[in-house]
Amino acid sequence: MENEATIRLVIFLGLFALLALIETLIPRRPLRISKTRRWLNNWGLVLLNTATLRIMALALPLLAVGAALDASAKGWGLFNSIDLPLWLETVLAMLILDFLIWGQHLITHKIPLLWRLHRVHHADRDMDVTTAIRFHPVEIALSMLLKIGAVYLLGPSALAVILFEIILNGAAMFNHANMRLPLWLDRIVRLVLVTPDMHRVHHSVHRQEHDSNYGFSLSIWDRMFGTYVAQPADGHDDMLIGLQWQDENPARLSWNLLLPFRKK
Repeated sequence: MENEATIRLVIFLGLFALLALIETLIPRRPLRISKTRRWLNNWGLVLLNTATLRIMALALPLLAVGAALDASAKGWGLFNSIDLPLWLETVLAMLILDFLIWGQHLITHKIPLLWRLHRVHHADRDMDVTTAIRFHPVEIALSMLLKIGAVYLLGPSALAVILFEIILNGAAMFNHANMRLPLWLDRIVRLVLVTPDMHRVHHSVHRQEHDSNYGFSLSIWDRMFGTYVAQPADGHDDMLIGLQWQDENPARLSWNLLLPFRKK
């Protein structure tokens, strides 16, 4: 779609800047590792992930939005087989895609090979807005392949896919941000959306806690399937974030790229 990439980039950068400012003004926790080192590393991963997706686009031109347009032209997928109002189709498609992302996240914790990739995200010893964009390039590629397959099966409109990806990215940056929400507001918001305090539990060093709260956008899936943990056992101020055996290496780009291939 015309200007789609530019619109998404502007929204992403605008939200990133806003959340980075908020977490600087009202931080939830003090940072343990040099912010400069972490940000250079995390943004380095973003650049590599962007390059990975561009290479995929050369070999597989139909990424998520392109797959939606192709499925529509060929009449493939559930929503191309039934006649629903555009607004209802869009809402249902976004709900289903959000559930699939929740399920994908859960699986990355349960299958050892996928966990080796996903633990790059969890290795961050601090949690702020850049943690939301910290993933291994191989995991990004596999996630895109899953998304393309889901789009072909569902047949959502390109608009639904674009809105979903914008909301998913925005929600992920919000719930990873090191920002202090008033407790009363957190209790209300987390009834529907994943809040920073809710998702922080997922980044705990304790296995029983990081195997919980898998949602990126909606909190309902964890409540429905019994994976919801309200608060960390050690409290938000004292809890440790990251992996139990780590040191300051997670702030090094080369270390993160090689992490899935290490024995630990």
